[in-house]
Amino acid sequence: MSEQLQPLCGVLDDVLARLCAVESKLGVVPPKGAATAAAAPAAAVVEEDDEVHPRLTAYDEHVARALVPFTDACTALGPDMEKLGAGVAATWAGVRSVVALGTKYKRPADPAAGLQPHLKPCQDAMGGVRALRMDRKFDNHQKATMEMLACVSWVVVSPPPAPTTFVKDTIGASDFWANKVRKEHKGKGEEGEQHAKFCDAMKALVMDLSGYLKEHHLSGLSWNPRGKDFSEAKVGEGGAVPKAAPAPAPAAKPKPALGGGGGGAAGIFAELKKKQTGAGDSAATGLKKVTRDQQTWRKEFKGGDGPAPAAPAPKKPAAAPKFGGGAKKPLGPPKCEYQDRGCKWNVENWTKDNSEGGVVKVEVTDPKQQVYIYKCQNVTIQITGKLKSVIIDSCTKVGVVFDTAISACETVNCKSVQVQAKNVCPSFSIDKTDGIVVHLSKEGIAVSSFVTSKSSEMNVSWPADDGEVKEAPIPEQFVHKLVGGSVTSEVSDLYH
Repeated sequence: MSEQLQPLCGVLDDVLARLCAVESKLGVVPPKGAATAAAAPAAAVVEEDDEVHPRLTAYDEHVARALVPFTDACTALGPDMEKLGAGVAATWAGVRSVVALGTKYKRPADPAAGLQPHLKPCQDAMGGVRALRMDRKFDNHQKATMEMLACVSWVVVSPPPAPTTFVKDTIGASDFWANKVRKEHKGKGEEGEQHAKFCDAMKALVMDLSGYLKEHHLSGLSWNPRGKDFSEAKVGEGGAVPKAAPAPAPAAKPKPALGGGGGGAAGIFAELKKKQTGAGDSAATGLKKVTRDQQTWRKEFKGGDGPAPAAPAPKKPAAAPKFGGGAKKPLGPPKCEYQDRGCKWNVENWTKDNSEGGVVKVEVTDPKQQVYIYKCQNVTIQITGKLKSVIIDSCTKVGVVFDTAISACETVNCKSVQVQAKNVCPSFSIDKTDGIVVHLSKEGIAVSSFVTSKSSEMNVSWPADDGEVKEAPIPEQFVHKLVGGSVTSEVSDLYH
């Protein structure tokens, strides 16, 4: 063997050994005949049906480069952390099976929904990490890992944000707990260095994954525009082991291959090592170079002498991933009813769609009654008759009109509402409300007062003596001073 190839062989042997260690921890059984292709002629290798796709090869290199150091760092911290590292490795293996599906099939109409059954191995592995019962000293390690595992949702992310950005965003939450680990074990000698190595390896794993995505999945999970229809994909198919080329003679016992996706990089390295000769020739000696226009997965592929294939149809926007938060809860059934207990009218969940003409009418028959308006949207509430009080809670774009309120009108947790008192209302209470206009009558100008807190965009309008309607803002900014040992407040000059 030539001296130039000696360093490369050492690197390949080291990577192979570490990958075998990961497989042994996961309990993956190597496929039969995985290494028998070593004795087959070179032509047999070229004629294999299931060649390793460049995206999968790059993923295997990412695993060897970043995941293996992370699992080694976990193993160095003890049996509990070794189980955690095995769970992370199983999650990465599940992602590899999804990447493998992308190399074989066309993009489905709804990738997020279509991939859900195929994501079960990832979800099970993540659930296993979450369910681990570890020593209390590893609590922060487990929390940091769970925050980091959120990055595997990149397979169902469609820009914006780009998958590489989405993955990097998980570093902040993970570092929050990782920094606690660093601080707790700082200055504790060799043991502290092992904990710091775990934190560094975890961050390096996410950063390396981001680099892989930037190169191979820049705008989401890459698919094969010339592949089979995704409806033909079977659950677990992405993790199938590629078929090995037939060999006329038996070979030595095969070494374990990379888990989760078949032979992987370990199988390739083992095969290449067996094909090296003493003269320095390798498995690639004498092979023709495959140009870009001959690679079926590239856009430059021309399919021999035939015309170039038509450009793929524009991608449809993918549904939002099911990882994380969801949409707002729907409103309940509309309600407008009177309760004898408390003498209260309940007006709830009304919108312009379930009301007649966008108006809800309430007829008050006793001045002791009060009206409570809750979670209404884009609707007008008309209250007739003299009543005790009006309460408007969690409403958006709602108008409330009433005759006379003996006590007060309260507004809380509302947005963009309008309130009109046709006669008199002595007090208006505004709390946690963004955007409100209070319309006063001539009778109410002299008697109405306002109590506000944590609110903005408040205005009051009233009829002037000349018949015009004037409007002015209710102050939100004040100047506070210490005078004579007490705090005094004045309205800011902005309102003068």
